[in-house]
Amino acid sequence: MTFLKKVGKNEDNSKNVAKERLKLVLIHDRANISPRFLEMIKGDIIRVISDYVEIDEEGIDVKFTRTRRESDNTPIPALIANIPIIKMKDRLMD
Repeated sequence: MTFLKKVGKNEDNSKNVAKERLKLVLIHDRANISPRFLEMIKGDIIRVISDYVEIDEEGIDVKFTRTRRESDNTPIPALIANIPIIKMKDRLMD
Protein backbone atom coordinates (compact mmCIF):
# COMPACT_ATOMS: atom_id res chain seq x y z
CA MET A 1 0.00 0.00 0.00
CA THR A 2 2.86 2.39 0.77
CA PHE A 3 4.26 1.85 -2.73
CA LEU A 4 0.95 2.90 -4.30
CA LYS A 5 0.87 6.05 -2.17
CA LYS A 6 4.38 6.95 -3.36
CA VAL A 7 3.42 6.37 -6.99
CA GLY A 8 0.38 8.59 -6.54
CA LYS A 9 2.53 11.35 -5.05
CA ASN A 10 4.98 11.13 -7.95
CA GLU A 11 2.11 11.40 -10.42
CA ASP A 12 0.81 14.50 -8.60
CA ASN A 13 4.30 16.01 -8.62
CA SER A 14 4.76 15.25 -12.33
CA LYS A 15 1.35 16.73 -13.02
CA ASN A 16 2.27 19.95 -11.20
CA VAL A 17 5.62 20.20 -12.98
CA ALA A 18 3.93 19.70 -16.36
CA LYS A 19 1.28 22.27 -15.46
CA GLU A 20 3.93 24.88 -14.52
CA ARG A 21 5.89 24.20 -17.72
CA LEU A 22 2.75 24.65 -19.79
CA LYS A 23 2.05 27.95 -18.02
CA LEU A 24 5.56 29.17 -18.88
CA VAL A 25 5.16 28.13 -22.52
CA LEU A 26 1.87 30.03 -22.70
CA ILE A 27 3.43 33.10 -21.08
CA HIS A 28 6.31 33.08 -23.58
CA ASP A 29 3.87 32.61 -26.43
CA ARG A 30 1.53 35.40 -25.31
CA ALA A 31 4.42 37.79 -24.75
CA ASN A 32 5.97 36.83 -28.12
CA ILE A 33 9.28 36.03 -26.39
CA SER A 34 11.52 33.63 -28.26
CA PRO A 35 14.28 31.71 -26.47
CA ARG A 36 16.81 33.68 -28.54
CA PHE A 37 15.31 36.99 -27.41
CA LEU A 38 15.37 35.84 -23.78
CA GLU A 39 19.08 34.97 -24.16
CA MET A 40 19.72 38.44 -25.62
CA ILE A 41 18.02 40.04 -22.61
CA LYS A 42 20.05 37.83 -20.27
CA GLY A 43 23.29 38.87 -22.00
CA ASP A 44 22.40 42.56 -21.73
CA ILE A 45 21.56 42.23 -18.04
CA ILE A 46 24.87 40.44 -17.39
CA ARG A 47 26.85 43.16 -19.20
CA VAL A 48 25.21 46.01 -17.28
CA ILE A 49 25.32 44.41 -13.84
CA SER A 50 28.92 43.24 -14.36
CA ASP A 51 29.98 46.91 -14.36
CA TYR A 52 28.98 47.12 -10.69
CA VAL A 53 29.29 43.63 -9.21
CA GLU A 54 31.14 40.40 -9.81
CA ILE A 55 28.51 37.77 -10.56
CA ASP A 56 28.36 33.99 -10.85
CA GLU A 57 27.28 33.68 -14.50
CA GLU A 58 26.70 29.93 -14.20
CA GLY A 59 24.09 30.49 -11.49
CA ILE A 60 22.02 33.10 -13.34
CA ASP A 61 18.38 32.22 -13.92
CA VAL A 62 16.33 34.57 -16.11
CA LYS A 63 12.77 33.69 -17.04
CA PHE A 64 9.42 35.12 -17.91
CA THR A 65 6.53 34.36 -15.64
CA ARG A 66 3.30 36.06 -14.79
CA THR A 67 2.30 38.20 -11.88
CA ARG A 68 -0.72 40.28 -11.01
CA ARG A 69 -0.97 44.04 -11.17
CA GLU A 70 -1.64 45.40 -7.67
CA SER A 71 -4.17 48.03 -8.75
CA ASP A 72 -6.67 45.71 -10.45
CA ASN A 73 -5.26 42.17 -10.02
CA THR A 74 -4.86 41.79 -13.80
CA PRO A 75 -2.37 39.07 -14.82
CA ILE A 76 0.68 40.50 -16.60
CA PRO A 77 4.00 39.02 -17.80
CA ALA A 78 7.03 39.57 -15.56
CA LEU A 79 10.75 39.13 -16.08
CA ILE A 80 12.37 37.38 -13.10
CA ALA A 81 16.15 37.40 -12.78
CA ASN A 82 18.04 35.57 -10.04
CA ILE A 83 21.66 36.72 -10.23
CA PRO A 84 24.14 35.39 -7.67
CA ILE A 85 26.50 38.19 -6.60
CA ILE A 86 30.03 37.17 -5.65
CA LYS A 87 31.16 40.62 -4.52
CA MET A 88 30.70 44.31 -5.13
CA LYS A 89 33.24 46.02 -7.36
CA ASP A 90 35.12 49.05 -6.11
CA ARG A 91 33.85 52.01 -8.13
CA LEU A 92 34.15 55.72 -7.62
CA MET A 93 30.79 57.37 -7.16
CA ASP A 94 30.23 60.27 -9.55
